[in-house]
Amino acid sequence: QVQLVESGGGLVQAGGSLRLSCAASGTIFRINVMGWYLQAPGKQRVLVAAVTEGGITNYADSVKGRFTISRDNGKNTVYLQMNSLKPEDTNVYYCNAEGLTLRRTPFGSWGQGTQVTVSS
Repeated sequence: QVQLVESGGGLVQAGGSLRLSCAASGTIFRINVMGWYLQAPGKQRVLVAAVTEGGITNYADSVKGRFTISRDNGKNTVYLQMNSLKPEDTNVYYCNAEGLTLRRTPFGSWGQGTQVTVSS
């Protein structure tokens, strides 16, 4: 079983910055991809940014140039540095991890979500 614990959300003014963190723990052999998603009320979760074990990144067009995703493989932790925040970035952000357990079975886990609120 793999658990994800997020931290770093909060309230910030437009133009400000926040850093989200997500630490994975449990019976982990490897984590292939870690990422952040957002979910607006009544809508499906959509990708914000993701990073592979090898460091390849992928970003939603809306955050390119403002957000930076990174990970510490030794700590099984992924970070999302959010700069130049806009009110439309307000959302609940969810951490996701996909990989293999110690039994070499695939897993996909979600964090509990962290609220990011950007005031104008």
